[in-house]
Amino acid sequence: MSNVGFVLLAGGTGSRMKANMPKQFLILRGKPVLHHSIDLFLEQLPAFLQSHGKGCPSKLILVMDPMYQPEYQHFINTYKGKMEFANPGKERQGSVENGLNALVSSSSDAEYVAVHDSARPLVSIKEVCDVIRDAKEVGAAVLGVPCKATIKESDDGVFVKRTIPRSRLWEVHTPQVIRIDTLYFGFREVEKNNWEVTDDVSIVELLGEPVKLTKGEYTNLKITTPEDMDVAEAILEDRHGKKLHEVAV
Repeated sequence: MSNVGFVLLAGGTGSRMKANMPKQFLILRGKPVLHHSIDLFLEQLPAFLQSHGKGCPSKLILVMDPMYQPEYQHFINTYKGKMEFANPGKERQGSVENGLNALVSSSSDAEYVAVHDSARPLVSIKEVCDVIRDAKEVGAAVLGVPCKATIKESDDGVFVKRTIPRSRLWEVHTPQVIRIDTLYFGFREVEKNNWEVTDDVSIVELLGEPVKLTKGEYTNLKITTPEDMDVAEAILEDRHGKKLHEVAV
């Protein structure tokens, strides 16, 4: 995994949380939501890979508003050479591009970029390894799960237009992993053609290149509303209980 770099997006405002701070800084089981991802990518994942005789990710780029960067400078100091800042863009694509530029300029080994949303603090090591494996096979991959809910389409938000077959629908998560040269080419094409994209692999789709769906876990939820924090707390409590049971056994 030494040819993979991570871009961790933490520049959102979290307006739907109805909180006095961005959602990535809210406390989840004793530490900010953002810290769960930092710990995964810089502590848990490297330890897992080393225990299996595999190389560690090249670098983690933290995309964060400059006003919050001083509070996170101690992470840069602690993980010297393994973590750097990048400033967010006006939209998600700009933030990803800024993070990618920082990654490429600081890590000559990186061939793939894994873009992760800091509002998804519950992604597992297995999910990360699986999506990176699939991306290396086809060039791009995204974590996702089959949709459970029935989805209906409406033009006006009042009347149902049609029901979309659920069997073909997937809810996509992050990380989303893409070859760096493909993503750079995609950025240029998006600008040239004024394409509208909603996530990172959408760019690859518009290029006509394949994107592998890597089946993930329903627990990799995105913190969007206050209720999501309660669910995330419950999931972490359950995981903690299982670890204690494994130690006891």
